[in-house]
Amino acid sequence: MTQEKQVPRAVRAAGALTALQGLAGLVFAVVLVVRAFASDAVRAVLGEASYFLVLSAGVLAAGVGLVLGKHWARTPSIVVQLLLLGVAWYAYGPSGQQLYGALLGLYVVVVIALLFTNPVRRWALGVDETDE
Repeated sequence: MTQEKQVPRAVRAAGALTALQGLAGLVFAVVLVVRAFASDAVRAVLGEASYFLVLSAGVLAAGVGLVLGKHWARTPSIVVQLLLLGVAWYAYGPSGQQLYGALLGLYVVVVIALLFTNPVRRWALGVDETDE
């Protein structure tokens, strides 16, 4: 059995969902850059866009790593989901954006659930791998 066939489908699904989050962050960074030139605070907004660009590239890398079946990508993906769960809570509660908070929270919980299924945990620990 090749390494590619040993990767559970839940890993690839969680990777695709995480990569989608990274792509959304990259789009947000590009929108910030475009809007920066329409305002007076170009430097501050470009700095913010750079910050989101770096973070989103990391999230995208973790998502692509999961899609490719890399073990190292599981932990950063879990950390990102836990951070976004806090964002969803804030959007739902104090921010008063219940719809956005609920949708983001559901999305994040689905990714976390995928990353903690039994086949994914066994894959992450290397339990089912044979010694060659």
